[in-house]
Amino acid sequence: MDAVLTLFDGRSAFGRLLPGLAIVVAVAVLAMLLRLLPGLSMFSPLMLAVLIGVALGHLYHPPPRCLPGIGFAGRRILRLAIVLLGLQLSATQLLAIGLDGFVIATCVVAITFIAVAWMGPLLGVDARLAGLIAAGTSICGASAVAAMSTVNQASEEDVTYAMAAVTVFGTILMFLLPAAGHTLGLPERAFGIWAGVSIHEVAQVTGATFQYGNVAGETGIIVKLTRVMMLAPLVLVVGLRLHRRRSAGNEDAAPPVVPLFVLGFIAAAALNSVVSIPADIRASLMSITTFLLALALAALGLQAHVSRLKAKGVRPLALGALGTVLIVGLSLGLVMLANWVA
Repeated sequence: MDAVLTLFDGRSAFGRLLPGLAIVVAVAVLAMLLRLLPGLSMFSPLMLAVLIGVALGHLYHPPPRCLPGIGFAGRRILRLAIVLLGLQLSATQLLAIGLDGFVIATCVVAITFIAVAWMGPLLGVDARLAGLIAAGTSICGASAVAAMSTVNQASEEDVTYAMAAVTVFGTILMFLLPAAGHTLGLPERAFGIWAGVSIHEVAQVTGATFQYGNVAGETGIIVKLTRVMMLAPLVLVVGLRLHRRRSAGNEDAAPPVVPLFVLGFIAAAALNSVVSIPADIRASLMSITTFLLALALAALGLQAHVSRLKAKGVRPLALGALGTVLIVGLSLGLVMLANWVA
């Protein structure tokens, strides 16, 4: 009994984290429950957690004793969740989409990320925020934004803004692309590749593709998860580049050469490729991963300040729009070219 009391004592390491962790857990649970309501299922629980966190952070103003736990969730728990995300991915998925689907996804992700990151400074958008929007647009929405923020050291406001931008445009695509696909007469598999490569969040891809047909839905999910696989190499390359640049400038804040959570992500995906994880355990791991990501993003939302978000203006939103138009147009062109060649 004494050991339990000591654990929860405010002077212990866990005791200092407990007040802040209690808040982010409450926010994450609320986000998961809200997503069950009609009309909200299209939104990622991650984005809901961010929005609730932002609102609560301004209405409640967490006291200083909560800050250690909130900071822990926004850093340590985030890295753990990204590692576990690797358990949803495997080499089998790469083989399932075929060579054309893999080539299209790889080319579109690389071109979109480079183009959006390049356009950002031209539009007057801070390079760190532009990098977050580029990652969220090209890879996998909120998860990619959160992962990129760990290496480019973006602020909580940058993370919140980037997540909001990719969520808005991803939601628009979820409704727009099925209608466009029918107008263009795309076969189900072709539409699944197009939507899987274009739409930002996994939940949005699911909503768009399964209303087009089961083949489109299955193809779209596999292609989308293939994009998620590219998260690790992208973050690794960006991290190495930033490390060299900051080390050359003798900056004390240079990130590690290889972030450990990226190696963990790769190891988890490799494990899932060689070990058959039972379906029930896999489903539980997916739920745990989503909840941990919601915890981390709730913490980021709690630390964001609306006044600083407003100060960023509409230029980052315009960058997100340009990135979305680019990824939709480029992927459609490649899909139609692949169909014509076939």
